[in-house]
Amino acid sequence: MIKLKCIAVDDEPLALDIIEDYVSKVPFLELVKRTENAIEALQLVQAGGIDLVFLDIQMPELTGIQFLKIAGGKANFILTTAYSQYALESYDLNVSDYLLKPIAFDRFYKAVEKVHNLVKVKDYAAPVQPVLKETPKPTVVQPVQDFIFVKTEHKIQKIELDDILYIEGLKDYISIFTKTERVITLQNMKKMEETLPSSQFIRVHKSYIISLDKIESIERSRITICGKMIPVGDTYRDEFFRRIEGNNI
Repeated sequence: MIKLKCIAVDDEPLALDIIEDYVSKVPFLELVKRTENAIEALQLVQAGGIDLVFLDIQMPELTGIQFLKIAGGKANFILTTAYSQYALESYDLNVSDYLLKPIAFDRFYKAVEKVHNLVKVKDYAAPVQPVLKETPKPTVVQPVQDFIFVKTEHKIQKIELDDILYIEGLKDYISIFTKTERVITLQNMKKMEETLPSSQFIRVHKSYIISLDKIESIERSRITICGKMIPVGDTYRDEFFRRIEGNNI
């Protein structure tokens, strides 16, 4: 089991007591430091080795928002605060979740489980390096991932790959159309194309990525998926028809 090394930062000792108690109940969390000193916590994060920070927003010397801007992407962050007005700004700074005090344990667990799943996905995707230069590089078989996480306006949402029908690019945003909903996220098509397994998805247009097994019909250069007509762009036409040729009879 992957264990997340955590620190808790809050100027209220009682709030730290609650976080420490909650962390002790979760097997994949390890609290390595609790502190009321934001500067001390920032130095720990910048030194590396911290996976998750429980961070209060309103603190003397250094606010939680200032902390996030300085720390950047050095760790995953869950904000703990009694004030909801900072939620939108905090999500712009890539926090994993936002917990309002008083924090219930079930809500706490849901937040840390989300971070744990994200870390596991990143760990699985990490490249495997050969031990010796003289040793031939082995073929690495990546584990099958059947879901992705996408960041929406107020949360990080898990989407099952099998539910995705197609994806449409909208400038700096993309819309993911599933069997039951449309999910909009701040992302670009190139990054999404690289994230999705090529065995299941293919880009057919500068603005569209489709799930191959959701195709209902193909007429000239138009694909129908769940009643939606999707064009095949000139740049992608040859590769698309090459991919589907093996399934023709």
